[in-house]
Amino acid sequence: MLFKFPTASQAREDEVTPRALFLSRRSLIGGGAAAFAVGGMAGWPSLADAATFQVPTTRKPADGAMDAVTPMKSATTYNNFYEFGTGKSDPADGAKALRTRPWEIVIDGEVAKPITIGIDDLLKFSMEERIYRLRCVEGWSMVIPWVGFPLAELLKRVEPTANAKYVAFQTLLDPERMYGQKSWVLNWPYVEGLRLDEAMHPLTLMAVGMYGETMPNQNGAPIRLVVPWKYGFKSIKSVVKISLVKEQPPTAWNRSQPREYGFFSNVNPEVDHPRWSQATERRVGDFSRRKTLPFNGYGEEVASLYSGMDLRANF
Repeated sequence: MLFKFPTASQAREDEVTPRALFLSRRSLIGGGAAAFAVGGMAGWPSLADAATFQVPTTRKPADGAMDAVTPMKSATTYNNFYEFGTGKSDPADGAKALRTRPWEIVIDGEVAKPITIGIDDLLKFSMEERIYRLRCVEGWSMVIPWVGFPLAELLKRVEPTANAKYVAFQTLLDPERMYGQKSWVLNWPYVEGLRLDEAMHPLTLMAVGMYGETMPNQNGAPIRLVVPWKYGFKSIKSVVKISLVKEQPPTAWNRSQPREYGFFSNVNPEVDHPRWSQATERRVGDFSRRKTLPFNGYGEEVASLYSGMDLRANF
C-alpha cells in the first residue's frame, strides 16, 4: 500500500488547516457530495474557484501519529526559492511580482506526442490531496498537504518512446520579476531531473495547491514538482518545461557543486552533506531534533527503485 492512515495526530486538524478546508473535509468524510467549497485565505484564491477543479481525496503520510501538519503560515513564510533571494523570508516578499497567468508547460523530447499545455487545462486533471513530509538538505523539515495529480498521468499523455530514460525539468526564467536570477548563486534557469521510473512512480506529484488553496507564489506557483523521498531542492518550482531525454540531465545544484549535491539526492541519514548532518532533522515549529528516516520514511514504496545501487556513491 502506498499510504497508511494514522490513528492519532499531534495537533487538531482545525488548528493546522484553513477552517473552510477542514469543514469541507468533514463533510466529505461524512459522505456528503457537496462541491469542494474552500474559501480563499491570505490573499490566495481557493482551488474551488477553478470551474473544472474536482474534489480531491485526502491521503496521509505513512506515520501520521508522528506527523502533525505544519501550520500554513510557517510553510509559506519559511522557504528556499533562490529566484527571489537566499533568505528564508525573501520569497514571501519577492514572489509577489511573479505572474502566473498565462502559464504554459512545454513537454517535448523523446515522446510520440509533444504538447504545450496551459495551466487551466492542467487544472482539469483529477486532483488528490497528498500530505507529504518535506525534508530539506539543510536539516529542517515540514509536513505539507499538497493538492495535485501524479506526474505519470501527464507523461502518459505524451507517450514516452523507448529512448526516454530520464525526465528534465526547467523553472521559469524571468530575471526582471525573479530578481534572484540576476545573482551568481546558480546558473539560471533552475533545472532538475529524475530517472523515468522515479518520475512515473505513484508518489511523484505535480502540485497546483497546498492547504486547499492555489499554490502561493513563494511555494512554486502555479505548478511545481513534489518528490517526497528526495531532498526538497529536487522538487522544482514554477515549472515551464519538461523534456524526456536519453541521457542523465544536468541539475542546478549538482552542476554548481557536484561534490555536495548528487543527481539522486535521496534522503539518506547515513550520507552527510559537507555542511549539514543528515542523521537528524528539526521539524519546523519544534525545538528538538528527530532521527531522519531513510527515503524520508517512504522506503517501503520506493527503495526497490534503487535495488543493487550503492547509495553512498549514488547520493
